Amino acid sequence: MNFDRKNLTDDQLLDLYKRLVKPRLIEEKMLILIRQGKVSKWFSGIGQEAISVGVTAVLDKDEYILPMHRNLGVFTGRNIPLYRLFSQWQGKANGFTKGRDRSFHFGTQQYKIIGMISHLGPQLGVADGIALANKLKKNGKITAVFTGEGATSEGDFHEALNIASVWELPVMFIVENNGYGLSTPTNEQFRCENIADKGIGYGMESHIIDGNNILEVFTKLSELKASMVEKPRPVLLEFKTFRMRGHEEASGTKYVPSALMDLWAIKDPVDNYRKYLSENGILTEEFDSVLRSEIKKEIDESWALANAEPEITATYKEELDDVYKSFKYQEVKYSDKKEKIRFIDAISSSLRQSMERYKNLVIMGQDIAEYGGAFKITEGFVKQFGKERVINTPICESAVVSAAMGLSINGYKGIVEMQFADFVSTGFNPIVNLLAKSHYRWQENADVVVRMPCGGGSQAGPFHSQTNEAWFTKTPGLKVVYPAFPYDAKGLLNESINDPNPVLFFEHKQLYRSIYQEVPTDYYTIPLGKAALLKEGNQVTIIAFGAAVHWALETLDKNPKIVADLLDLRTLQPLDTVAIFASAKKTGRVIIYQEDSLFGGIASDISALIMENCFEYLDAPVKRVTSLDTPIPFTKALEDQYLPKGRFEKELLELINY
Repeated sequence: MNFDRKNLTDDQLLDLYKRLVKPRLIEEKMLILIRQGKVSKWFSGIGQEAISVGVTAVLDKDEYILPMHRNLGVFTGRNIPLYRLFSQWQGKANGFTKGRDRSFHFGTQQYKIIGMISHLGPQLGVADGIALANKLKKNGKITAVFTGEGATSEGDFHEALNIASVWELPVMFIVENNGYGLSTPTNEQFRCENIADKGIGYGMESHIIDGNNILEVFTKLSELKASMVEKPRPVLLEFKTFRMRGHEEASGTKYVPSALMDLWAIKDPVDNYRKYLSENGILTEEFDSVLRSEIKKEIDESWALANAEPEITATYKEELDDVYKSFKYQEVKYSDKKEKIRFIDAISSSLRQSMERYKNLVIMGQDIAEYGGAFKITEGFVKQFGKERVINTPICESAVVSAAMGLSINGYKGIVEMQFADFVSTGFNPIVNLLAKSHYRWQENADVVVRMPCGGGSQAGPFHSQTNEAWFTKTPGLKVVYPAFPYDAKGLLNESINDPNPVLFFEHKQLYRSIYQEVPTDYYTIPLGKAALLKEGNQVTIIAFGAAVHWALETLDKNPKIVADLLDLRTLQPLDTVAIFASAKKTGRVIIYQEDSLFGGIASDISALIMENCFEYLDAPVKRVTSLDTPIPFTKALEDQYLPKGRFEKELLELINY
């Protein structure tokens, strides 16, 4: 292995050695402990330390790094106290996730480290969002994100690199090519000779670096960082390396040819660098011995501290309280000035006034800039707020949602417009596994609103007409809002943007231009989780949301003798169970009206809640009136049959006469 110190001083060379030795000695300790049954799982990075150490040594302490399983050198390089790391690995309260996640599945704002999720790819998009925030701040900061050669096959890899290239984001995409994705060799994962070659397709600069040579890693990245500060841009970096242990210890390495193991053992990054320093009179045996003794002492003392820490005591309250970031509603009132506007105008007004209110609010979506979006909701926004804050995105929902998470991490608010709610399926993973779980896992909230134009009635077929709120109402950590009127839409969207938690905001397309209402011209808020009682009666309770509210009103207008409570839920998560139960107990009959199909819809959960909490007050079974359990069809006759509008009146009358 050829080492070129270039202009590095002896002190710098020794500092890199110290950084290399510490994670190696921790690893060796962990391997002993796992054999003793004192550690449950371990992902070893032995053989790859030079990459983590080099990257961390190059970046400033306030520059974000997004590491993975085998990047212990990032955490030690940022000087995280070892006892906290050990507590994390042991599931103790003094770790970073309160025992809710393991190993390196965590982040810490204090040390500017954003940990991985097991789905791997989304963190690349998160890095884009962090870098976008840095670019907006004009602070000259670089973001580094790690991934393995296996994850380069994921769509998120393509999406994140494409976005970074198009938006010229200062991101170092670090690919540790260690030859195997768990047990699958690279020749069974992709056909290109080098991962770095993929940079050509993104119009991106790329480099191949010897990942076992700490000096090559450090000097090359130092040059690149200086260049990226001067000229912000993404760079794809392929580090050729090898892991000398299994994917995790239980998997072993039997699938690796012994000759290959022998070859890479000769290239050990710690041993070779130690030999180089010793041969050049920079490292003495005495210095090395003292250094290793000090590190081992720190390891043993820190392990004892973590081991002495009591096991976590589970409490319902703490678990439930941490699902969302605490947020207290503050009402913003309005003057008497109102104007009669459409639902779509209310949405646009909310977005415009929120952009004025929050200078750190960024909207992203397909065609939302000059074109104004598929429904023209953001028309004129570019002129008022600029393309830096109203951003057209490539067609890549997953990376865009992940980027919104990155914006939130780096001090911004993000709004993502799905062109149609149906398309959220390609961004599903980061919503339910990243946005929803981050606060619960490591106390990092996702200040993100995902706007969801949804619903049928316009003969748009299976891919443009779904109302898919049930995908998200069952995911703890997400809030789901679904207004039916312009007044509610504006106030609730304002509050959704205020709320630091992730919100799925459903906007029924059929209501956009068909529903008018007197709406305050001022900015105002409506609290999430509060239903609206639109009509009062003691005969029956009708529970609805979205377009179904208007269908229920039409039915009641046709049947003036029916005296009903009509409850517009407005927010589906959190759900206003107080209002639901009060009405159910009052009338004794409940019918739930939703546009979504029957099985697995939120109507089923509401029905179950009523049966469990109000059974003795009921005079009839709770009814659900929903769309058919089929995909939503295209032709009008089929769509009319699919939607519940034609069946509701009959079901309502049957319930009243039960």
